[in-house]
Amino acid sequence: MPKVSTKDSKKSTASDAKKRTKKDPNKPKRALSAYMFFVQDYRERIKAENPEATFGDVGKLLGIKWREMNENEKKPYEAKAKADKERADRENADYKAEGKASKKAAKADEESDDDE
Repeated sequence: MPKVSTKDSKKSTASDAKKRTKKDPNKPKRALSAYMFFVQDYRERIKAENPEATFGDVGKLLGIKWREMNENEKKPYEAKAKADKERADRENADYKAEGKASKKAAKADEESDDDE
C-alpha cells in the first residue's frame, strides 16, 4: 500500500491561531456528566490507593470502577448531573437572551447614528 504524502496536508500554524474566534469569558460552563462527578469524588482515593499510578493509569482505574458500579451506586452522580444540566440549560438560555438583547440595542444605536 503506497504511503500518503503529508506535505500537501494543511498544518496548524501561528497564523491559523490568530484567525480563531476568541472564547467569550461570560459563556456559561457546560454541564458535567454523572461520570465526571464520580471522577471528582474518586480521583483522590484512587491516587492514594495507587501512588505509583500515572495519570492515564488513574483514568483507566476510574473507568473500571465506574463500569463495576451498579445503578444504585450511580444514582447520586446521576442526580448531580441532572441538576447540573438544568443549571447549564438555564444559564445558557439567559446568556443567549442577553446576547440577543445587546445585539438589538447595538443595532438600534447604529440606526440612530445613521439618522443624524
